[in-house]
Amino acid sequence: MATKLFRGAFPSPRHVLAAAAPHIIAGPTPPNVLYKPNKLSFWLNNQYGDCVTAEEAFAKACHKPEIFISDTEVKKWAKQHKVLNGANLVDVLDAMMSKGFAQDGRTYDDGPYTAVDWTNPAILQNAIAHGPVKIGVAADQLEKAVPNPPHSGWFATDFEEDSNEDHCVSLCGYGSFAWLASQLGVKVPKGLESANPGYGLFTWDSVGIIDHPSMVAITHEAWLRNPVTIIR
Repeated sequence: MATKLFRGAFPSPRHVLAAAAPHIIAGPTPPNVLYKPNKLSFWLNNQYGDCVTAEEAFAKACHKPEIFISDTEVKKWAKQHKVLNGANLVDVLDAMMSKGFAQDGRTYDDGPYTAVDWTNPAILQNAIAHGPVKIGVAADQLEKAVPNPPHSGWFATDFEEDSNEDHCVSLCGYGSFAWLASQLGVKVPKGLESANPGYGLFTWDSVGIIDHPSMVAITHEAWLRNPVTIIR
């Protein structure tokens, strides 16, 4: 049975994008990286347009040891900050730095964020090496690439440019198609080159693989939290 897939991201204000400090390459960039928590969830993005908050819960799950934020806390946080059905990415990033998820007597905040040039593979991969990168995308083509109901291991290629930013997802890895597929327990589909570079992408309770041109075609902003999680 098909699952409803919601969106809910609004483009961040242009003056904020222009003023944002950029991510500068720092530290080593391993040849491949993938953050794939053992436990994934929609974090209510199959019921509400809370994709920007759901991505924050995914980012917390990428912590070692993993931190699984409950649907109850996701909904409570999103309602308190008026982002349950739509949000600018930067508004959620700002709120998460001082008023993060509260669960089990702890608070899970974001570190400060910088803007990432998603068109530059060296800069983007170095950013992902520090943690999942939050991006705002146009989701029409992405929704067609993700199985419904979703499961990990899908591939997204040959996307065309789309300027309609309406969804928030997470770039959670990079490497060759073959390496990423092996980490997700799938095979590279026929017709795709195993050596092609790709990115791990979380959305809708799943992690898939997207090639660089397709990612660039649909992405309109990208942010690195460093550190991704601060536990108080």
